[in-house]
Amino acid sequence: MEESPDTTDIMSNDQASAATNPQEPVVLVVDDDSSMRAALRRLLTVARIPVEMFSSGKEFLAKANLDRPGCLLLDVSMPEMSGLQVQAQLNQRGVSLPVLFLTGSSDIPIAVTAMREGAVDFVEKPFQNDDLLARIRRAIAHHHLKRKICDERQLALQRLSTLTPRETEVLELAVVGNTTKVIARDF
Repeated sequence: MEESPDTTDIMSNDQASAATNPQEPVVLVVDDDSSMRAALRRLLTVARIPVEMFSSGKEFLAKANLDRPGCLLLDVSMPEMSGLQVQAQLNQRGVSLPVLFLTGSSDIPIAVTAMREGAVDFVEKPFQNDDLLARIRRAIAHHHLKRKICDERQLALQRLSTLTPRETEVLELAVVGNTTKVIARDF
């Protein structure tokens, strides 16, 4: 990782800062290496991206707000619970948070498994800061779009549930291509 300019800690408490606006995207970092967490905190803070840090998969799964927009930066190799195990837990819970894996070694089978299970990216350490930030921003944009589509679908389903049986019949006829004239004649 290239060294970022030394800065005073802009956000002294990442979790508190990131929690102030629950609609603001946040990067959730899970890495057992404290120096890597510190470097990532510094990089994301300088880039003005809210960040929350976790030292293990278990801590992350127990404490993180997984309903927030953003992305997850997840180390592959950690004691107790690997990054792939954390990803499997998220998939079981139906969490749609985009996952970017960080790894110290290029292990093709692990990368294939991670991507097959829904990871959006796989980044090897050391990495270029600008490249990592671009990947994080893409993941956040992807998650924002996915959440927007899901919200619009929920709203449409909610509105459809308010239709009377007769209105539902008319809608079904319109959806299959009948004109209003034909629908009116049939009713």
